[in-house]
Amino acid sequence: MAIERGRLLIVDDEILIRQGIKHYINWEQEGFDIVGEAAHGKEALELIEVVKPDIILTDIVMPIMDGEELTRILKEKYPQIGVIVLSSFGDFDYVRSTFQNGVLDYILKPKLNSDSLLTALRKMKQQIAGQKLSEKNEGNSYIEQAIRKMLSGYDVEKHGEKIAAVFPAGTYWLAAIQTTGEQAQMDTFKTEIIGGLKGRGFTCFMEKDIAIINGHDVEQLQAFFEEMIREHMELRIVLTDSFDDFTLIGKQYKDTLVKLINTRFYFPEIPVLTIQVLSKEIPELEAFHLDWFISEFKSKRFDTALSYVEEYVANISGNFKLDVYEYKSFFSNIIFNITILLGNMDYEVKKLEQEKYTYLRGIEEAATAEQVGLQLQRFLIEAKSTIDVMLEQPDSINIKRIISYLNEHFQEQLTLTNVANHFHFNPSYLSSYFSTHMKEGFSEYLNRVRIEEASKLLTAGTEPISEISGIVGYSDHSYFCKVFKKMKGLSPSQFRRKQWVEK
Repeated sequence: MAIERGRLLIVDDEILIRQGIKHYINWEQEGFDIVGEAAHGKEALELIEVVKPDIILTDIVMPIMDGEELTRILKEKYPQIGVIVLSSFGDFDYVRSTFQNGVLDYILKPKLNSDSLLTALRKMKQQIAGQKLSEKNEGNSYIEQAIRKMLSGYDVEKHGEKIAAVFPAGTYWLAAIQTTGEQAQMDTFKTEIIGGLKGRGFTCFMEKDIAIINGHDVEQLQAFFEEMIREHMELRIVLTDSFDDFTLIGKQYKDTLVKLINTRFYFPEIPVLTIQVLSKEIPELEAFHLDWFISEFKSKRFDTALSYVEEYVANISGNFKLDVYEYKSFFSNIIFNITILLGNMDYEVKKLEQEKYTYLRGIEEAATAEQVGLQLQRFLIEAKSTIDVMLEQPDSINIKRIISYLNEHFQEQLTLTNVANHFHFNPSYLSSYFSTHMKEGFSEYLNRVRIEEASKLLTAGTEPISEISGIVGYSDHSYFCKVFKKMKGLSPSQFRRKQWVEK
């Protein structure tokens, strides 16, 4: 008996994922009801008898009871319930086990969207409704399931005869079909690709956006894709090298195609992306010096700090071997850090706080490295505007001049009194004024500047420790050592030895 509406149970340990799925789609309009949600497999099993779901949408990696164990128990106790697995690119071992336990569909989290989710759910709903397939479709269904399992790394070598009947040639390729335009175009692209390859003597089977291609002539295959792209400028192809063993599909997918799909993020302009792009040499990128950046920013050396960010972004944008998630996280963290730093420095960041989520969402949804960079550029324009507004205030101009003076003259015998006289302030007023604007006292700031310079000299190793205290402005060497140890946790000599050992 066909089910009129699909009853869906969502299982994921991340509440934001569960909430996102719940509010991402008009479920009532699409013929589904969200009947419950659970944070792990054990909680899901407790809910099943109560909410009686038709379909369970579950994550793989969860605490207490993961998706692998959940699917095993569902196969034994509730075989009538359809299961769709959400997985990341790295979850192949888990996904393999869930296929062994009867899961018939999975969705990669990085590719999760309303279209892919609804497509999988509708297919599952039809299966649950008990619709019968023709003999021909039954054969295709078998191949479809076998290929899904192989893409997840599950061994189906024993079924080689049936698969060989579908793929008669001895050479295979994997391709990912992508678009820079609307996703709605993908069905048209797939139909044209399957038909076009068939007309050129190739066999092509499509699983989601992945094409398994069987044939002989690689030059003809590449020529066909180039012809398709000339007709559809928004079409993009990711293509592996050829391989001659069908059972290697899972390995080719995991080791090659997934890497190329990740790399597409950095090369959106290349129509047919192949493994050759991964052989390009890229210079080693040193880690971002966050502590130094924060120090410069707090010292209001904004030009230096922001120039460093922009220079680092220019370098990281060419590092196509960097994971996309890690790449996006760097940009998001810069936005968070700058917003927090400005807020802590009493800058007016209300507008920046509100708009940062627009930039963060833009980074999350960006399909290319260039799009991520544009979001940061727009944010930095807003941040610089916020800084400029404050610097135009009279008080800010005064504190900026004081900080600049201390940074330039810290090697001299500066005191609160002689600095106050230089700026025509009362010493007690300067002390209060400085603490209010800098969130630290005059002496604390001056000591920090001097100790940072002393650290550089100790690391360089060219000056005797006994002379460094005088170089950075301390007349009393023992006091210098005391301040240095308080701020760095080590004596000057211990600090120098540590630097030499690390070198």
